[in-house]
Amino acid sequence: MPIRLLPSEVSSQIAAGEVVERPASVVKELIENSLDAGAKNILISIADAGRTLIEAADDGVGIPADELELAAARHATSKLILSEDLFHIQTLGFRGEALASIGSVSRMTIVSRVESAKEGARLRVEGGVSGKVEKVGAARGTTIRVENLFYNVPARLKFLKTDTTERRAIDSLVTRYALAYPNVRFKVTDGKQVTLQTAGDGDRRAILASLYGVEVARQMLEVMTGEDGLALSGFISPVSLTRSNRKEITFFINGRWVQEISLNSALLQAYHTLLMVGRYPLAALFLDMSPEDVDVNVHPTKAEVRFRSQDKVFSFVQRSVRKALLAYTPVPSVSPQLWGARSRTEELPGRQAGIDWSVAHDEMQNAEGGTQNAEGGMQKAEAQLPITNYQSPNYQPSFSTGVPLLRLIGQIGSTYLVAEGPDGLYLVDQHAAHERVLFEKLMAQHESKSIPSQSLLAPEVVTLPPQSSKILLEQLPFLNHFGFEVEEFGTNTFQVRAMPVLFAGGSPTMALKALVEDFEEDESPLAAEVEARLAARVCKRLAVKAGQALTSAEQRSLLNDLEACQSPRTCPHGRPTMIHLSVDMLEKQFGRKGAR
Repeated sequence: MPIRLLPSEVSSQIAAGEVVERPASVVKELIENSLDAGAKNILISIADAGRTLIEAADDGVGIPADELELAAARHATSKLILSEDLFHIQTLGFRGEALASIGSVSRMTIVSRVESAKEGARLRVEGGVSGKVEKVGAARGTTIRVENLFYNVPARLKFLKTDTTERRAIDSLVTRYALAYPNVRFKVTDGKQVTLQTAGDGDRRAILASLYGVEVARQMLEVMTGEDGLALSGFISPVSLTRSNRKEITFFINGRWVQEISLNSALLQAYHTLLMVGRYPLAALFLDMSPEDVDVNVHPTKAEVRFRSQDKVFSFVQRSVRKALLAYTPVPSVSPQLWGARSRTEELPGRQAGIDWSVAHDEMQNAEGGTQNAEGGMQKAEAQLPITNYQSPNYQPSFSTGVPLLRLIGQIGSTYLVAEGPDGLYLVDQHAAHERVLFEKLMAQHESKSIPSQSLLAPEVVTLPPQSSKILLEQLPFLNHFGFEVEEFGTNTFQVRAMPVLFAGGSPTMALKALVEDFEEDESPLAAEVEARLAARVCKRLAVKAGQALTSAEQRSLLNDLEACQSPRTCPHGRPTMIHLSVDMLEKQFGRKGAR
């Protein structure tokens, strides 16, 4: 086959594939252009998750009418002139590819006016072909309207994910830029409602509340340090507040959102020995350094960077984060008062002998699992492993997974139950055990299609971050099927009117947050597996916590329910519920059967 030059429309679409991967890529490029233009207000309008419409309007300096057509041309930019300028880049955009790439795979309209002009100008670009510049009335600034994204590349359109996933990617991206530029007012609408709005008053913690929720934002630890030309600011989570993936780790370098492995590694190294395996912190960190010390011209999306002195940057980030962690998180110590706690267990207010664990338990005391209790401050967080093979309660395993009848001895550290069996001693993790009990009861009721529900005396209103509320909207059928009664109650707000009897006394807020926390895109193609996974999350959040003192009656009831479970030796996430110390092992440890 002979070598030939590609037609311009083909080469444009190939180049666009490197810059425009999904609707969120378009939003990113438009936001960066607005920020480079000095905008203080950025309004983003979305329709059909960006497939049919993405519009970004700003109040920046604007584009002169005689430069409008050039702005949509490939490799046209006002950010640099000479090749040496690539090593002194102080703007977000510089390659001159964004508008050309977007225009080649959509129907794009640019309307702009500079302050010195009496009227604005408009340019339409369809499939990479520009029309004529027209004079129109316009406010100062630039409005770029992108319609029918990928209309001429149907193969790319098919690879987009669900509307919920694409909208969540856009919301997440805009919120992160709002964090990096707290003095800029951002507003995002989806045609029906405002999904995100910031005040532009410089308060990053308020924006954190929009991203993660008020409770999480309140717990985040501030980082602010600098040395030898490097400055790091932002927020990190305490060791009691974690996620099961790295998605909530955000780094900006000189105002640019990057996804750099070495920075993530430095952050995780700072948490080394403080978190359980499989758990990751939340972080929004902003690193400022000399432009000469970082190369951003690595990839068309500008998401990857290279450092002149990577070891220096790694060490600085690791030490800064570790210092902040130690400053906010002193070494935990055991209070001598704990030793007398068991003698007062029976007198705790609100405890009733013979309480039925299937219908009642203490309301959780701390939102998001992020307060300093034995499960949080002592780093006893559970790894949320996937449930890959849920078996119904009627399933009979081919091997014995049960436990013998146990005689309760007592409780240790308000976390573990001590029991005697015919073959030795058993230490039972009360949280994992109650998780298993709730999960099997809930799934048994699900199998029988009979989940009793109980109305709340006063409906509880729950407000979630934008991306979390979209996830929850998808899960409303699941909630209603499992005995919850939840309905929308405003923007990103829901009202809980009823809960399953099994969770009576639990926190509706915690139940809803359990469904959206650590959510993975396209978790499972099987509806039954998704139901089991979500049910396990709710049970985990509503189960009795470590550090919670139980009466003798409650302890016995929990052991009895655990003995009746089909799989009593692990929680729904695979973590063991108990440790068995056989009589033979004890005798060896005490030297009754020779040397150890």
